[in-house]
Order: sequence, then C-alpha cells, then structure tokens
Amino acid sequence: MERKFFGTDGIRGTANTWPMTAEIAVRAGMAAGLQFTRGEHRHRVVVGKDTRLSGYMLEPAMTAGFTSVGMDVILVGPMPTPAVALLTRSLRADLGVVLSASHNNYADNGIKLFGPNGYKLSDRIETEIEARMQSDMSANLAAPSDLGRAMRLEDAPGRYIEAAKATFPSEFRLDGLKVVIDCANGAAYKVAPTVLWELEAEVIPIGVDPDGFNINQDCGSVHTDTMREQVVAHGADVGIALDGDADRLILADEYGQLIDGDQLMAAIGDYWAKTGDLKGGGIVATVMSNLGLERHLARKDLELVRTQVGDRYVVEHMRQHGYNIGGEQSGHIIMSDFGTTGDGLVAALQVLALIVAEGRPVSEVCRRFEPVPQLLRNVRYAGASPLDTDKVVNAIQAQRSRLGDKGRLLIRPSGTEPLIRVMAEGDDGDLIHSVVDELVDMIEATAAAS
Repeated sequence: MERKFFGTDGIRGTANTWPMTAEIAVRAGMAAGLQFTRGEHRHRVVVGKDTRLSGYMLEPAMTAGFTSVGMDVILVGPMPTPAVALLTRSLRADLGVVLSASHNNYADNGIKLFGPNGYKLSDRIETEIEARMQSDMSANLAAPSDLGRAMRLEDAPGRYIEAAKATFPSEFRLDGLKVVIDCANGAAYKVAPTVLWELEAEVIPIGVDPDGFNINQDCGSVHTDTMREQVVAHGADVGIALDGDADRLILADEYGQLIDGDQLMAAIGDYWAKTGDLKGGGIVATVMSNLGLERHLARKDLELVRTQVGDRYVVEHMRQHGYNIGGEQSGHIIMSDFGTTGDGLVAALQVLALIVAEGRPVSEVCRRFEPVPQLLRNVRYAGASPLDTDKVVNAIQAQRSRLGDKGRLLIRPSGTEPLIRVMAEGDDGDLIHSVVDELVDMIEATAAAS
C-alpha cells in the first residue's frame, strides 16, 4: 500500500492544511488508538507537544480521537520528544504521541508516534494505521460509558529532569563550566537549563521565551549564529543548540566553532571504547555521515554501519545488532543505554562528562577527525519529482561515473518536504563542488520545465 500520510518521521505538513488538519488529527488518534487497543485493561496514551501555535489545535483534536475509541489521554504539554518516549514506558502507556515538526518553523507541525516500548513505529505498523485512517471506523467507536478520559500530568517535567540527570556520571560535577544552552524556543525551554543548573554549571540560556511563533526562528540547531556569538561574548566553555523538539543537538566549542553529530559520535564512541562501554564494535550512522568518520573508526578497529536516512532506521539496526551508539550527522544521537530515541540534552550531558573526565577544552575533546570535503544542496520543486525523468537519471549516472572511486554521490528526496537533496563527498573538493553544482543546475532546469 502506498503511504499517503506518513513520511520518514511521522505525519508532517503546514498547519491547518492537508494533512496537518484537525480532521486528520482526529482520525489519526482514532486509528492509532484502535491499533494499540489490546486486552481488557484501561488503555492510555501519552501526548506531548512543542511550543508552536498549532499545537493548541492538534492536541485537543487527537485527544478527541483517542477518547472516542475508549483510550485515556495523559497530556504532558510542551516536552522534548525523548521525554514523551520515556514517559510512555514509565507510565505503562500503550502509545506515545509527539506533536512537533522538529526543526521546521512554526507554520509546520507533525505527529510522531511511539509504541508502548518507547520506540518509533515500524513502517508496517504505520501502514496499518494509514489503512484504518482511510476506512470507516464508526463501528469501532466506544459506547458512551466506555469513552476515554483526559488528564494533565503536572510533574512530567520533573520526571524527565531526574531521568536526564541520572545519565550523567555521579562522580562528576559541572561546576566551573560555563555553558550556553539554546533551546530553540521549543520543547526543552524549561527542562534543559534546569538540568544543567542542577548539575552546577553556570548556565546562559537563550531561546527560552516561546510565543507560539518563534520556535526555531533564528535560533536552535539549524540557526546557530546567536548561540555561537553568545559563547564568544560570555567566554563560555561550550555552546549547546537543541532543535524544536530537543531530539537533536549541535555544539560549539569555546571559539564558537560548530561541532556536528559525526564528531560527537566519534568523541563518545572513542571514550566508551576506552572504558569498555561500547557495544557492537562500532557506531551506526546514516548514508549522510562523513567519510572522515568512517576512516577514523577504522583506524581504531571500529566499524561504521550505514543505514538509510532517518533516526528510526538507525535505531532499528542498533536494536537488531546490539549497538549502543548511533545517530545522524545532523545531531540526532541515540544511546540505547539511556533511551529509545535521539535525545539532544542527554547527548550533551555525555559530551560534558567526557570534557570533565579529560580536563581539556571542547575544541580538543570533540574534534576527533578531519572531515573530507562534503557538499549538500537542496532543490525545491513543485509537481512531479524531477528524479522520475530520464534526463536527470542519466545525469546522475554520468556524475557517479565521473567521481568513480574518488568520492561518493547521494541523491535522495526529502521525506517531509518537496525537496531533492544532492550530496557528494571526496578528497577533491573542487571535483565535489563541480559534481553537485552541475547536478543541481540540471535538476532545477528540469523542475522548471515541467
């Protein structure tokens, strides 16, 4: 069955336009509730969100869908995605929901679903939910006496704060470290600064004044200029930038220079390999991770396993093959010893623990390899995908032949937007730029002519 609603990370779109409407949210709640109704117990779902305006529309719509099929709803308000995954397991819930469009601006929103084990749903289950959404579910509505109830969990932030702190080694403290934390005016705007303060860091919070419109606006892991400037201005030791739902991060060193997810995975992986805590003999990443990471791990007799893009595919491989570190270059870091999905704050805590343990500045601790030249460009299009044309297919084949064994070319459509991502990497930077530029020009011309 062709997927109509779900992309690479749940359902996503512009708020109040298809498919991100109240009507679809109600149907998604009904369908997911029916999918996870098993046995005679009172079923429950944990629903969290970030700070964007449309959350006020989608939260009650999904609540209506769930309660209409007899599922009780536990509302936790603005909370990081990993917190909802954690609470889903802790509360023995049958399902978890996060209403967020991650790093996108306020106009977008999304629906992410977690199973009772706190893991994102498989493609198979999402497809089954889609089939229910497109069917007549009226026969499965609960009787008046069996309707679900909704309640707010007032202590949800405190539960997550304690869980996050528990991942930080008890023998370490953050006193003496000055930390800039950019919460993207998003879901972690309260919990992230609190965790760092309680661990005794000197905290400089930014992006902590959400108004429904400013999530990810000139802040957060995608827009890091302010965070970097604040690190330099305050003489901070490190800067941490989360995205809107706080499941990923980007760091800046004491000079305000950025450190991406590949470098962070290398740093944590190296340390855990030394302490004997690394499992699986390597790290799981995606096809987007830099070749420099792969070479770095190989020098240490560790393996880099690549999956398709999407943190849930990384998690699936980790679970199947026994790895405990994985992630994406963009900053999703999954550490299965601590959680079931990417957690920007917990990943930051592991890096801070490494900094304390080694007693060296971030610029030394977190730069583990020299990345090879890599260039990524996006092509936006309307209508049919240009990738379906023979002209573009032939051009891609020609550029792959041109690269040969000197580099790597990756072309993929976005799972959440009408974008085509063109990425190439290799030791010859001039060649990489030429390959990407020529392909982008070809795809843009083809899209304009269609």
